[in-house]
Amino acid sequence: MTDRDVVSSSGDVLPPVVGDGSSDRPTVASPAVPAAELIALDIDGTIVDHDETLSERVRLAIREVDDAGRHIVIATGRSMSATLPELQRLGLTRGWAVCSNGAITLRLDPRSPDGYEVADTITFDAGPAVRLVRSHLPNARFAAEEIGVGFLVNKAFPSGELAGRVCVVPFERLVAEPVTRVIIRSLEHTPDEFLELVDAMGLHGVSYYVGWTAWLDLAPENVTKATALEAVRRRLAVPASATFAVGDGRNDVEMFTWAAYSVAMGQSGPELLAVADEVTAPVTEDGLALVLEGLIL
Repeated sequence: MTDRDVVSSSGDVLPPVVGDGSSDRPTVASPAVPAAELIALDIDGTIVDHDETLSERVRLAIREVDDAGRHIVIATGRSMSATLPELQRLGLTRGWAVCSNGAITLRLDPRSPDGYEVADTITFDAGPAVRLVRSHLPNARFAAEEIGVGFLVNKAFPSGELAGRVCVVPFERLVAEPVTRVIIRSLEHTPDEFLELVDAMGLHGVSYYVGWTAWLDLAPENVTKATALEAVRRRLAVPASATFAVGDGRNDVEMFTWAAYSVAMGQSGPELLAVADEVTAPVTEDGLALVLEGLIL
């Protein structure tokens, strides 16, 4: 399962990025936020590379920050089923995790039978939006998320794209009940063609996110990583001025504008660089470790 990088449907115009996006980007090894208490971390492209490789340096840096008493909060577009194995790899047993781009929030607790509890879920009636998309993309593949289980799909997805149990069902069953998320995948379009098609559909009443492939996430309206992180921040009574975020994708834009300080991975695209306070090295060069090691100096 890979974390789908996404772009919000809000339509906000982002400021331009200074520089040509190459080696002139500023990099950071020691962010100037020593008071960071809540540290929100994306998974794919931030903690792990796109082959899902986790470097030992990154793993140790996360453990050291966690052991120092800071609040590490994983914030990902991954489903719960795809997030839990990463929490285990990182050795995170306490705290919070935001999944499905904010639709699901987990509270980690080793005393719970499963090691976690589902603290928040936000669902929506995806029927109208899904039927509209299907009218434009009749051959697309649709997947409705089953919390902590996997996905119901109308057709098989490419191998490795969905985590957990995947069950093929009639199309109408996908939208028979409220869901946290519906994924739409087209194997017939390039990312640019897909983005153009989705923009022309005029989706309303949902949040929608288009990935770097021909992949679309439909989510509850106004639900993002940022909205879930704000709820976690309030629970932890962390000052807004002590929030910190690291990510690499378009679905991290709202999280970056929410955080008091944000750092983009070196391979990030222009949408995220436009709202980042700093840029670190790419994921393949342990950019997250550089950031976290700076926080605990």
